[in-house]
Amino acid sequence: MRLLVAVVPVVLFVATLCFGLGLVLPIAVFESFLLFSERPSLIEILTGLWQDDDRLIAALVGLFSVAFPAAKLIVLHMAAYTPERLHWVERLGVLSKWSMADVLIVALAIFAAKTSGLAEAATQAGIWFYAAATLLSAAAAVILTRKQGS
Repeated sequence: MRLLVAVVPVVLFVATLCFGLGLVLPIAVFESFLLFSERPSLIEILTGLWQDDDRLIAALVGLFSVAFPAAKLIVLHMAAYTPERLHWVERLGVLSKWSMADVLIVALAIFAAKTSGLAEAATQAGIWFYAAATLLSAAAAVILTRKQGS
């Protein structure tokens, strides 16, 4: 168990790096009519929603896609280096249930684009980095909370 706990800072560093890349790299490519191609990142999607006056949707997506995962990473970093703050990890457990919602939504959007025949769509690196960040932070949380239970 000590070896796993010693690995947590490295896992959190990689998760944080993946999270940043997941926000700025394209998450999908949508090509329509062989002429038009879009490769939006999560940040570009949020900016587009905000500029198009879809501010409520932008706020909700920003909250669940950026704010909650960033808060979870911050809390995990604090718990890894200051064990008396470990109880914060358990409080964020409710938010963790929404962690993979963005990955699922992108997968559904790609499926919808492909089956409609209006566009070709495929995943891009951003969604894979985002998914990796989610899984790595979940693994770090499990390791840290098991340490507390030991």
